[in-house]
Amino acid sequence: MTTSILIYILSGAIVLLLLWVGITEYRFRKFFAGTKARNLEEVMIKLGDQMKELKETQIEINKHLVTVDKRLDKSIRSVETIRFNPFLDAGSNQSFAISFLNDEGNGVVMSSLYARDRMSIFAKPITNGKSEFELSTEEKEVLEKSK
Repeated sequence: MTTSILIYILSGAIVLLLLWVGITEYRFRKFFAGTKARNLEEVMIKLGDQMKELKETQIEINKHLVTVDKRLDKSIRSVETIRFNPFLDAGSNQSFAISFLNDEGNGVVMSSLYARDRMSIFAKPITNGKSEFELSTEEKEVLEKSK
């Protein structure tokens, strides 16, 4: 009787080992699916090559982002407008001051003075948030708002 028990135990162990081998084989097939690799080394080499390509692509993208950031810093990002009446006795708020600035504080302030018989437009360059030309109260206000 002890021999038959021993045979049953060994048979059970063999079944468990065969089941384990089958599961392992299934996992390997799943791991190698979609590749023509015959062994793990080929798969690892392919993965290494793909990682290398990804790093090169990432470097190119980072360089491009630096260029885009530099361009964006120079683009107009702040626009403010103020309407006002420069002549107390006539007209309404038909005059205006408008500023166009980038992140560096460079750009232009434009103002328009409207009167019944004429309209004047002025443009004053702005560098680092300041102008070499004298600014009116409204131009100073619109410049301050746009910072």
